[in-house]
Amino acid sequence: MTSLLSILLLAALAATGSTATSATSATEASATETPTITIYHLEGRRSERIVWLMEELGMPYELVFVRGSLAASMAKIREVNPDVPMAPTVIIGDQVLVESGAIIEVILNRHAPGKLQPDLSTEDYANHLMWMHFAEGSLAARLFSDYRAWMKEPPTKRSPLVDSEATVQYAENYLAKHPWFGGAEFSSADIMMMFPLNVATVLNLVDEAQFPHVAAWKERASARPAYARMLAKARPDGMIGSLPKLPKHAPAGPRN
Repeated sequence: MTSLLSILLLAALAATGSTATSATSATEASATETPTITIYHLEGRRSERIVWLMEELGMPYELVFVRGSLAASMAKIREVNPDVPMAPTVIIGDQVLVESGAIIEVILNRHAPGKLQPDLSTEDYANHLMWMHFAEGSLAARLFSDYRAWMKEPPTKRSPLVDSEATVQYAENYLAKHPWFGGAEFSSADIMMMFPLNVATVLNLVDEAQFPHVAAWKERASARPAYARMLAKARPDGMIGSLPKLPKHAPAGPRN
């Protein structure tokens, strides 16, 4: 009986060891099975966000664009995304995706969990997610709407509605209390916010001198090594095809 019990125990241990080894192997395999990520890019446009993200993560990717030619780069985008040719267009595995915020969340949540996002249970996470969406839904939308209107007719007074200055001031107020848009740590929300805040100041929609916390944040973010690597790869000739600066933006001060 003792001999039979020993044999059964040894068999059970061997089976357990085999199962543990198989589980470990499966985990290691899934951790390395990241699909090919291809970024279709226009120099100086929102697709820089995805290049910056990948450089921050240290993940492999393929970058597709024609250096120095927005038209030729757009033609490459149309080949894979004729319905809504826009940058970024990203292919992950065999899936074609647009919208930089959504692309960032897919990559982080599927292939880099725990990176460049605060913990889900924290207050920082809620702020981070708000800025992820504010970047395009409120800030960029307002900036480009004002830009088009003010190019036709330069403003003489501030709108009583939420305008470009108000959206940038909202970011300024937050950065007065937090070092990053994700709260205490750099996150993908900072990657999202760089493009519209550059648009706000570079195109003269707002007076950069009014927003010292935004300026300090931009300096910190752009000093990151991954940002420098992004610029070297995604903007090798600087900005090309830039929109002209506004001759005049709305006067600063309270909204009427």
